[in-house]
Amino acid sequence: MFQRPPQASSRADRILDAAAMLLLRMGYRKVTIEDIAKQADIGKGTVYLHWRSKEQLFQALLRRESIVLVEGMRDRLRSDLAEIKPHRFLRSSFLAVHQRPLTMALVVGNAELLGKLREGTVGSQEVLTTDRFFEILTRHGLLRADIPNLVYALRATSAGFYLLGTVDPMSVGVDVEARANALAHVVRHAFEPADEPRKEVMAAAAAELCAIFDELITCYRTWIYAAEPG
Repeated sequence: MFQRPPQASSRADRILDAAAMLLLRMGYRKVTIEDIAKQADIGKGTVYLHWRSKEQLFQALLRRESIVLVEGMRDRLRSDLAEIKPHRFLRSSFLAVHQRPLTMALVVGNAELLGKLREGTVGSQEVLTTDRFFEILTRHGLLRADIPNLVYALRATSAGFYLLGTVDPMSVGVDVEARANALAHVVRHAFEPADEPRKEVMAAAAAELCAIFDELITCYRTWIYAAEPG
């Protein structure tokens, strides 16, 4: 398993912290490597010891944000099997995303903040994880099998709850908790079987999904810190 040198990883995370602060304040287009180095109180050349370009640095930042989200989903599943139910899972994820401005910007495709970072943020590993997520839920009977284009329908439904505020400012008046509850209600009644899943079914599905999340977290960490100086 990939191991990060403790001293280097501390410095890398300090750089990423600085980049996150400046990204939220200025937007991707305006932030420079010089700005980040100054904010992190290091030399410009030190940044390039970790990432070869500004874009690679910010891709690392977004992956680090994703680690936080994925770890949260995994830990909720391990502490409460009922979180594997699609409506519970998507409700918790919705609330978690709204607590992290960078993650929210990525989900809604905030062009002003992210600039060209919106392009290429979803790689093969993420696509594979999404496919396996839906396969697990469907195979264990946690999603209905009679819905045409199930994956598309559920993703479109979920995306609508994230994106409505960007096209209809009036909807922002509904607080995040209420929106999360509405999403959960729709998913429960439109996409899940009427009967409650058995505990052993939830346990098996949760274990599979947690294993996938562990793989994804390792993949992210390796990508972020692969260029750490030794």
